[in-house]
Amino acid sequence: MSGTTTAAAGLRRRAAGAGANRWVVLVVLCVSLLLVAVDATVLHVAVPAVTEDLRPGAIELLWIVDTYPLVCASLLILFGTLGDKVGRRRILLLGYALFGVASALAAFAGSAQSLIVARALLGVGGAMIMPATLSILRQVFPDRRERALAIGIWSAVAAVGAAVGPLLGGFLLEHFWWGSVFLVNIPLMLVSPPVGRLLLPESRGSADGPWDVVGALTAAAGLFAVVLGVKRLGGGELGPFTVVPLMVGAVLIVLFVRRQRRRVHPLVDLRMFGRPTFSTSVGCIVLAMLALVGLELIAAQYLQLVLGLSPLETGLRLLPLTFAAMAAGLAGARLLRRFGPRRMVCGGFVLTAVAVLTLTAMSGSDNTGLLLFGFLLLGFGLETTLFAAYESMLSEAPAEQAGGAAAIGETSYQLGAGIGIALLGSVMNAAYAPGLKSVPGVPAAASDAAGHSLGEAYEVAGQLGGPVGVALRRVARDSFVHGLHVTLLVSAGLLLLGAVMALRLPRVMQCEAPPAGVELPSPREVVESRVSA
Repeated sequence: MSGTTTAAAGLRRRAAGAGANRWVVLVVLCVSLLLVAVDATVLHVAVPAVTEDLRPGAIELLWIVDTYPLVCASLLILFGTLGDKVGRRRILLLGYALFGVASALAAFAGSAQSLIVARALLGVGGAMIMPATLSILRQVFPDRRERALAIGIWSAVAAVGAAVGPLLGGFLLEHFWWGSVFLVNIPLMLVSPPVGRLLLPESRGSADGPWDVVGALTAAAGLFAVVLGVKRLGGGELGPFTVVPLMVGAVLIVLFVRRQRRRVHPLVDLRMFGRPTFSTSVGCIVLAMLALVGLELIAAQYLQLVLGLSPLETGLRLLPLTFAAMAAGLAGARLLRRFGPRRMVCGGFVLTAVAVLTLTAMSGSDNTGLLLFGFLLLGFGLETTLFAAYESMLSEAPAEQAGGAAAIGETSYQLGAGIGIALLGSVMNAAYAPGLKSVPGVPAAASDAAGHSLGEAYEVAGQLGGPVGVALRRVARDSFVHGLHVTLLVSAGLLLLGAVMALRLPRVMQCEAPPAGVELPSPREVVESRVSA
């Protein structure tokens, strides 16, 4: 690197407020992201223990599991844009503190209601932390080449957290009570605020105009209603408690969009969506998550109910997917520089589609080699897509709107996951249920119950017993495998649609030219910058 380029990079880092070493900043941000990612999945294995201890009703149990992602998804835009206005580090540090307090409340919750409240507070803390990490990365890595590497590490850590959650939860439950899955957050959250205050730079966007409180609350309410409706739809609920939230949420989001278009200083500058790179990246994130989450859910059911693996064995079988995602995240920056956003996202989608089509060879018997190969391809291809889409979206957004852009990306991620469960779950049920209608000797009521899910089919088969029960169990398993194949084909179609969509992305990774003729900050200025931060 020439002296001029080095000087320019130093000036840009100083202008961004990155007095502390930016790679140390990345480590601090990744630790906080790891905790949030782990917390999103760690409770899944603890649900039976929570049910036995707190005795929640069916609706209460549903809220215990869903409150965290519901609240987090609905508040991402609110806190992302608030961080742009009042300071991203400030919002992040408040999120640390709230996350620690909520973890303690959840660990020692004495009733289902108090656990739901604690999970809601965890969702608020997560919504403060998630967009702040990405927006601070946008500020402290003004050079796009370095930023791509930082986002790759960031996405690899997110993949690790999602995979570690169930394994860590299972280990803790074998040795301690269910509240221990929350206590692991507290030591790091006690350390994170002072460390973050010392090492993280403060940054904010444009100070023009007041923060749109009404718009922020409208967006939060609309997103909460939409995500709630989508989650209920994914669970097979089609009643008024599903349709009404979807309609109310859609109306509120339309009102939010109209309000932002009229304001001189909008909460979210919707003109960003007029940029093909930004809007296409957001769409690719939605499609990628739509394909991933539904497949992971169905794959977990296949491994446990069809192949008969234990939850721990299931988690271990899915680990190759996580390792491949980590590798893609770490190699993402180099791949992006070499191939550019368009080929990287298109290639990621196509590679993922190939993995999905490979997995259609799954049958009622175990094929370890096929699953290993398919999951490796799936993890690498999907993380390649998500990394390049996130990097392109964040780089396209103006630096002063980094918090809002990061919040839009995270919201797209959450919505894609919810829609994926609803859509692919519906496809799975539509392909699975008809095969249970004509099993000889099985009463109509029993066939209807067995058509709800493979787990219920096994329960009904056990109650019937004898040759009829054996026949029902065999037909249910074969119907599930058939439904899995149909779902994989639909998912492959969606992934290829994403590859076509990605053709709107730029061919090359465009890096801004550094200004010439600037001086490097002196060591004294660097020290003073760290102290003031």
